[in-house]
Amino acid sequence: MEYRICNVEDLPEGERVIAEVGDIEIGVFNIKGRYVAYENRCMHQGGPVCRGRLLGRWEELLSPEKKVTGGRHSDTDIDIVCPWHGWEYDALTGENIADRTIRLRKIELFVDDGALVALVPDEAGVRVDG
Repeated sequence: MEYRICNVEDLPEGERVIAEVGDIEIGVFNIKGRYVAYENRCMHQGGPVCRGRLLGRWEELLSPEKKVTGGRHSDTDIDIVCPWHGWEYDALTGENIADRTIRLRKIELFVDDGALVALVPDEAGVRVDG
């Protein structure tokens, strides 16, 4: 199903919108002019990951001898930090930064007449335990 989320101009760079679509909640982000959306469910323990902080990835600064001389937050690599336990995901890919095999469930987005629209499969939110 298609769900209109918001107008493109209503989602400035570095911001997010949380929306209910069908049976799930999603987070829609503007990351450096690219729009991405994920199910608002951390892969660790189901926390509301899309409500977490957007933060530049921590980078260690090394001397020529390869010794740590300090650190800084990246201006280019932005992560979503789950507010429950601090799991971090690459904001553009949804990949967990510690284990790239773990990723957030990406929701397809497209722009239609100036509006961001999420395309959510009908079975979204249905979980099978087993």
